[in-house]
Amino acid sequence: MISQKQEPICCPPFDPELWNNKTFIWENKTFIKEKVRTFLYMPLNFGPIMRKVDRKITEAGAQIQEWLCLSDHTSKWNMNVFLAVDKEIPTAENIKISGTFFSKVYEGPFKDTEKWCNDFDASVKAKGLTVKKWYMWYTTCPKCAKKYGKNYVAIFGLVD
Repeated sequence: MISQKQEPICCPPFDPELWNNKTFIWENKTFIKEKVRTFLYMPLNFGPIMRKVDRKITEAGAQIQEWLCLSDHTSKWNMNVFLAVDKEIPTAENIKISGTFFSKVYEGPFKDTEKWCNDFDASVKAKGLTVKKWYMWYTTCPKCAKKYGKNYVAIFGLVD
C-alpha cells in the first residue's frame, strides 16, 4: 500500500459564526504592523513577512490573538498588515486600535471581492452606520483554504 504524504496545515480552522455580522468595541487593542508589497493588490511577499513577524512574536513570548490579521490596502502596490497580539513586541511596530468595528464574513474566490465590498457597504448603511476605515482579514493562506475547502474573508469596518 502506498502512503500519501499529509501536507501540514499552517492556518487554524476558521469559524465564521464568531465573526459574521458582529460588532466589536476595541479599546487600545494591541497589534503589530508590517508592510507587504503588492502588485495590483495581490500580495508579493506575504509569506516571508508573516514568517518574520512570527519569529518576533515567538522571541517575545507573545501570542497572536484569535489569529486575527487585518490587511489595509493602502494602494495597488502596498498593504499594511496588523496582527493582534497579547502584548507589545519590543522588536516590532506596535499599534493600538480603538473604536467600534462591524465585521461580516464572505466565502469564495478573491475575484468576488468587489461584490463582497458592495454587500458590506450596503449592510453597514442598513444599520444606519458609516464606514470610516476598511480592513480585510484573509483568514487562511491559499494552501489551507484549499485543504479546508473554504476561502473565508472577513471584512472589518471602523464604523460610526
